[in-house]
Amino acid sequence: MANTIEKRRLPFYKMHGGGNDFVLIDHRRRCIPEAEQPRFARRVCAAKVGVGADGLILLEDSDQADIRWRFYNADGSEPEMCGNGARCAARFAVLHHLTGASLTLETLAGLIKAEVQDRQVRVSMTGVGQINLHLEIPLSDQTLHGHFLKVGVPHVAVPVEQLENVPVVRWGREVRFHPLFQPAGTNVNFIRAISDHALEIRTYERGVEDETLACGTGAVASALIAASLGKASSPVLVHTRGGEILTVSFQGHGDALRDVYLEGEALVVYEGELWLDELK
Repeated sequence: MANTIEKRRLPFYKMHGGGNDFVLIDHRRRCIPEAEQPRFARRVCAAKVGVGADGLILLEDSDQADIRWRFYNADGSEPEMCGNGARCAARFAVLHHLTGASLTLETLAGLIKAEVQDRQVRVSMTGVGQINLHLEIPLSDQTLHGHFLKVGVPHVAVPVEQLENVPVVRWGREVRFHPLFQPAGTNVNFIRAISDHALEIRTYERGVEDETLACGTGAVASALIAASLGKASSPVLVHTRGGEILTVSFQGHGDALRDVYLEGEALVVYEGELWLDELK
């Protein structure tokens, strides 16, 4: 921790993809001990007393890819993958000349490929599988009908006829902690089909434990589930709560899904310095 104590200030970027926001730090010269990173993430991501964000991304050197990330949710948990976070990480790496515009990123879900063209970022999605359609999910006041798919992290998609009046937090929290999806739990997406190539989505995100304005892996899971149900075809435009439209492209359906990509803008909000001795 010597470098941290001596420096006291640590540069960071605040970025977002569709309203899914992150604090990103060039951590190639490591100054935050691994054991302290979950607690550090909770402090940085906290509203009012921290920067405020859905997650923390530390970019480090990699022996397998152009760059490696350590990604933490706002609660300090470390998920395998985050689609919007990957897009922000890729653009951050290019802006800081850590990599070229075509790069590979090492994640807990495996290596992903990214292409950065100005603010537009396209990333490959790994860890797609374990699809389980037509699930009955009993809640305290009713039974939901949903579909499960893992896109690096677990997701349930629940088709609804309208989104505005869905109690996303209440239902989402019950499904997220439901015995059907233990011990890992799951992210929960409520989706409405607009056409064969478009859908709307609202997401309760595991680790944030609230509705977020966008979820990249949730957008991908929802598009792939819709396709597997015969309700959508590639490419699928996913309209997020944050107003951004994410593009999901893929080949195949069901257990034969392949060549899955997520594309959208990754935007820089601001840059600054964390005063580490006051971030308690």
